[in-house]
Amino acid sequence: MTHVPKSPKTSRIAAAIFFFISGFGYTTWASRIPSIQRDLHLNEAQLGIALFALPVGLMATMPLTGKLLSRFSSSAIMLFGAVSYNLCLGLLGYATQFWQFLLILFFFGSSRNLFNLSTNTEAVGVQTLYNKSIMTTFHGIWSMAGFGGAALGYLMVAGHIKPAYHLLSVSIILTVIAFCCSPFLLHQKPVPQPNKPVFSLPDKTLLKLAFICFASMACENIMYDWSGIYMDKAVHTSHAIAITGFIAFMSTLTFARFAGDKVVTRYGVKMLMQYSGMLIISGFMLSVIFPYLVTAIIGFAMVGIGTSCIVPLVYREAGKSKTMSNGLGIAAVSTVGYLGFLIVPPLVGFVAQASNLRWSFAIISTLGLVIVWMASKLRSEAS
Repeated sequence: MTHVPKSPKTSRIAAAIFFFISGFGYTTWASRIPSIQRDLHLNEAQLGIALFALPVGLMATMPLTGKLLSRFSSSAIMLFGAVSYNLCLGLLGYATQFWQFLLILFFFGSSRNLFNLSTNTEAVGVQTLYNKSIMTTFHGIWSMAGFGGAALGYLMVAGHIKPAYHLLSVSIILTVIAFCCSPFLLHQKPVPQPNKPVFSLPDKTLLKLAFICFASMACENIMYDWSGIYMDKAVHTSHAIAITGFIAFMSTLTFARFAGDKVVTRYGVKMLMQYSGMLIISGFMLSVIFPYLVTAIIGFAMVGIGTSCIVPLVYREAGKSKTMSNGLGIAAVSTVGYLGFLIVPPLVGFVAQASNLRWSFAIISTLGLVIVWMASKLRSEAS
């Protein structure tokens, strides 16, 4: 049923590299959002509309991705998704009109969904080859790659390199890496889905996890899309310094994910999620009440710690569902969670256009309360 190339370790490394490609590519794009906004002369509302196209594309292709994964191996879909994802990344810097930017972002979101779902499916297959948990490490590698993409973005902005050259060169390099690593992936035979909806509404138990996932994904994506803009417009930093808040967020997100397994083992899922929600609230409000460089960086770092482990833990707990199979439980929670990507970040632009970004971030901080509230209702065995 499954062809394992050479050794489980080889498959694990190959899968980890694809997580790296995903993270590095996405934060490469995120690091240039302020530059692209200025180049296209977009106000906050227009940027909000454009950013809305990315999660729309992501959500629109979820059923299609599920069907593809039931007919083809995850490794084949993952390679196709990586190539499509990097192609869209390279095209983003060449958009000269708003409608072009909108269209490319839609397909960027579609390809990202195809890439991410197949990559996580591949990781689940690799996990079955090990007696210990390795899923958190995969997410940590994604974050580490994201930090690298953000750091490179800072250098490109500081060096006044045009987004077109930056994004295209990264997309080409990542595509070459994907082709080089694909022969070493775990080649799994697809498992046909039963005659049930690919994505089902979670039951009462899973619904709590779904709301937590929704809130955490929304906060995380806001940092990807709006942290640089916030530093630019609310903190009034220079264009080169604007990315430092995002780098602080990615740094703490990365290190906290690598440490997450040990913390969960000691304190349990429920307590960790509650404290994570409190950190999210505190981080956003610190940057709102004190919109200065140092306080904003500290606030964004706190949000990074708060959002770091929530989604991986939600997936882990959803996989324990007694009313759904592992795949359906995770898919159901993911669908609700990705609505956070779809709905919340664009609203930041609309609120900012009507008032300012500080009010937007203050409102968003209430999502931390949702996490604390829902986590408090989790059963004690979520530990």
